[in-house]
Amino acid sequence: MDQIEKRHSLIKAWLQEAADLLRESFSKELEIKEKTSRTDLVTNMDREIEVFLYEKITEHFPDERILGEESVGHDIQDLEGVVWIIDPIDGTLNFIKQRANFAIMIGIYEDGVGHLGYIYDVVRDELYFAIRDNGAYCNDRRLPRVEALPLSEGLVAISNRFVVADADEARRIAKNSSGLRVNGSAGLETAWVASGKLVAYIAPSLAPWDIAAGLVIAEEVGLVYRQVTGEKINLLQNNAVIVANRCAFQEIKNEWR
Repeated sequence: MDQIEKRHSLIKAWLQEAADLLRESFSKELEIKEKTSRTDLVTNMDREIEVFLYEKITEHFPDERILGEESVGHDIQDLEGVVWIIDPIDGTLNFIKQRANFAIMIGIYEDGVGHLGYIYDVVRDELYFAIRDNGAYCNDRRLPRVEALPLSEGLVAISNRFVVADADEARRIAKNSSGLRVNGSAGLETAWVASGKLVAYIAPSLAPWDIAAGLVIAEEVGLVYRQVTGEKINLLQNNAVIVANRCAFQEIKNEWR
């Protein structure tokens, strides 16, 4: 546990330093490029934060591998040993357009098992994190295990891709809930399900770096985090996902039959 605490302290310090760099960038002009479309963008800050984290990790843990969104790191074909999965800015479009509703995310896995997860909401200064078998937290407040509420008693977040596609399943789920929310950051929406602000989050295609940190946090508060098929998450590929309490999860799964 001492080694985990040392690692935890380092990561928290790195996240604060990275967040300061992002806050400073608010007053500067960003370099913005398209990756696959006008809604899939990358900035110089995505790359700068990823390089920053890569250098910190390799300095302190040179024998451990890194999977990063912007291709900084190692060619990860398996999850053997210790693998860091990092997203320098989750919600890049929000970062560009809103200067809010984005997060830095880090997940640490050993032989495919999540041990540490971090989702840092930079603007709100809220750090959601979990240590395997030791609970999940928002800053210094321990998060209770989630209550199994039905969709009708809570808000549900659905990825914009589902909404734009006008998916029948998504429409029915939204109609059955108390209300629909679309935020644009998989990490924050997962954190909000974990903290009880939402009863579920659904997305058609999340990459490993969108999932890794939140999966560790979700498991520590009793959420179900699965593919929409009900299968376990595969961190070597993109996944269509449901993150929900057990009651809401079953309702959502029934809509996919």
